[in-house]
Amino acid sequence: MTQTIVASATRTAIIGFDQPFCVIGERINPTGRKKLAAEMLAGNFDTVKKDALAQVAAGATMLDVNAGVTSINPNESEPPLMAATIELVQSLVDVPLCIDSSVPAALAAGLAVCKGRPLVNSVTGELDRLEVILPLCKKYDVPVIAISNDETGISEDPDVRFEVAKRIVEHAQDYGIKPCDIVVDPLVMPIGAMGTAGLQVFALVRRLREELKVNTSCGASNISFGLPHRHGINAAFLPMAMAAGMTSAIMNPCRPAEMEAVRAGNVLMGNDSNCQSWIATYRDYVPGTVAAPPTPTAAGAGARRRGGRAARRGQAAE
Repeated sequence: MTQTIVASATRTAIIGFDQPFCVIGERINPTGRKKLAAEMLAGNFDTVKKDALAQVAAGATMLDVNAGVTSINPNESEPPLMAATIELVQSLVDVPLCIDSSVPAALAAGLAVCKGRPLVNSVTGELDRLEVILPLCKKYDVPVIAISNDETGISEDPDVRFEVAKRIVEHAQDYGIKPCDIVVDPLVMPIGAMGTAGLQVFALVRRLREELKVNTSCGASNISFGLPHRHGINAAFLPMAMAAGMTSAIMNPCRPAEMEAVRAGNVLMGNDSNCQSWIATYRDYVPGTVAAPPTPTAAGAGARRRGGRAARRGQAAE
């Protein structure tokens, strides 16, 4: 089974076909959040702190960290802010991080300070992007999200998106990056604009798993863009994507319906042994609240020890 290993300084997580679904918390991202962007620009990280703690408390496996607060001179403004944000977040929580930026210098700044083995978000299929991002991933020995678009844009044809993903996986191997360290985002189209979007992505995820044997991820809320009561659509989409073979998603773990759907999916996919996590989470659940995940077990302690070893490897790579 393909396994993508990510780690913080103290905790390891595995993205894999036979693993519980990896929930990547999306909230530390100023895109579309003017208040958060203004706060971060001013050096105020109160909302970042709140969002980091809340997402982990709600059950996030990892946290996505984005510091793109402005489109003006991002090559100058974003790298130091990315580094500062990552240092703050990893001082508060012990889950692995996903360093999210379209600015290579910001990714490099984040990797330089991030402990453990983070996930890089992301690389696309353009040759110039591949030749910048992939060497960076190789230098730090970290996995990367590969987004299935290139210089031609985002194709509505799932076969084209598959070929872009295949090209990225093959190109990565030229740099010594194994397929297990490529997590493909097949690009989820809005179902309100394209009625076959769900069927397309489910078929594409199956093909990516069976033919390329890679893990997959997506921005889960893309499926419901433009529709009312979006969280109902998201909650239905997630276990269906899991059944098709998707192994992670960037999503909001603080939405109870969506996290319930993921946890139920883990049970039904056989990735929650004897329903232990479900029972531990919901035994004393009060409707209308955010369910707390179970406390770490002895197995979790072992994972933390493995995470420490991964952290030391990451620091050595720096």
